[in-house]
Amino acid sequence: MSSTIEELNENQLREQHRVPLKTKFAYGVGHVLNDVCASMWFTYLLVYFHLVLGFEPAAAGLVLLVGQIADALATPFVGYHSDKDDNYWLCRYGKRKTWHLFGTICVLGTFPFIFSECINCDTSHWWAKLIYYGAFVVIFQFGWASVQISHLSLIPDLTPSDHERTALTAIRYSFTVISNVLVFSVTWAVLHITSEDPMEKIGPKDAYKFQRIVLIGMSIGLLATFIFHVLVKEFNSRDSQDGTPQQSPRELKSPFSIFKDPELYRLAFIYMPTRLFVNLTQTYIPLYLHESLNMPATALAVIPLVMYLSSFKASLTINYLNKKLGRKLSYLIGATMGISACVFIWFGKGDNFSKLYIYPTSLLIGSGGSMMLVTSLAVTADYIGISTENGAFVYGVMSFTDKLSNGIAVMIIQYFKCVVICTDYYKGVLTFVCGGAALVGLVMTLSRNICNRSNDSAMNYNNFSTTRDEENEDGSTTA
Repeated sequence: MSSTIEELNENQLREQHRVPLKTKFAYGVGHVLNDVCASMWFTYLLVYFHLVLGFEPAAAGLVLLVGQIADALATPFVGYHSDKDDNYWLCRYGKRKTWHLFGTICVLGTFPFIFSECINCDTSHWWAKLIYYGAFVVIFQFGWASVQISHLSLIPDLTPSDHERTALTAIRYSFTVISNVLVFSVTWAVLHITSEDPMEKIGPKDAYKFQRIVLIGMSIGLLATFIFHVLVKEFNSRDSQDGTPQQSPRELKSPFSIFKDPELYRLAFIYMPTRLFVNLTQTYIPLYLHESLNMPATALAVIPLVMYLSSFKASLTINYLNKKLGRKLSYLIGATMGISACVFIWFGKGDNFSKLYIYPTSLLIGSGGSMMLVTSLAVTADYIGISTENGAFVYGVMSFTDKLSNGIAVMIIQYFKCVVICTDYYKGVLTFVCGGAALVGLVMTLSRNICNRSNDSAMNYNNFSTTRDEENEDGSTTA
């Protein structure tokens, strides 16, 4: 009898904290601009700088490394200051949404210049070009980090329910997939329509094509950002209904106290290799297609498109799998698919593989990466729990490990790229580096003790409800 009452109470609390469908949609599109830029950044940056602009492999890798270091340094900074309850007037718009708006402005003002030819640099040394692009890259990455961290940290703020948080994470990733599909569809259309020979490969003549792709994608991203800022309402604990300031009910922890928690490091060793797998496969699949399989330019859009279509399909089932199977088994399924794809790449060769078997392999990469990434983000939200006052900083630390490890990995891979013909180099990268990252993430996930989520959920609901009730007694409003 008591268990039935507890189940009824939990169901009532779950309904009470359910996020409206309109808010879910608006939240999901709030990261589309970032996703469009990230798709171009990880998939085509090395292709553009190496094959179009003519940078050496190490120099192209250095551009990406500069961006990843800038992003890595920006994420904890943005996370810490996004958690603070500053009193200046702009933060009354919402501390998360303020950083989101600021980051959007930085992204819009810099990213188009990264995928454009250097202005008045025809006779300049490549170091001068590197400094030119590096300046735009640093500002862009700071803005990108501001949008990413503020958007992620809204998840625990919007609901205390772990199921609703997983749903928000899945919706967010679904729009990430849609954004990537958009980029690859536009890329294919531009390359296909403007190409005289369907079998021609990427070269210096294609610079203007990348500019068109960037501008189309960013225009759609700007519209999505407008929808996010209009429809998503952020709860502001500083303001009550009568307009008088109010103190936040929970105190902001210092970064030093957060770093003392060993669970933070275990979590980082799940999130970091997961991001390595997703980002490095996205980065090196086009170069693998170009050099190892000798496929035409349009394939550099078609294969990534197939990957992200499978990611989208997988993202629709991730919430259900996490509910029914839990975090560990969900991650295990995704990692198994990803590692299997890496093995197929290593043994795949010949016309049959490049014309046929590359497609199911790309399906495995997309689906596996999607399941691993959403599950790792859900585990991060579980770790934050109801302590949302430090949510942005925790996401910032996770992103720091992600960006720095990706930048270092790409730089090392590009540095050791042979200068003579070596068609199997990127095949080895996808097999051993990406497959190894998925394996590390799987081992760390299986070794981590994930608490009984149903008991934790009930506790989180009750604690969150009590906190909200106390805030409402003081006259504040909930979003």
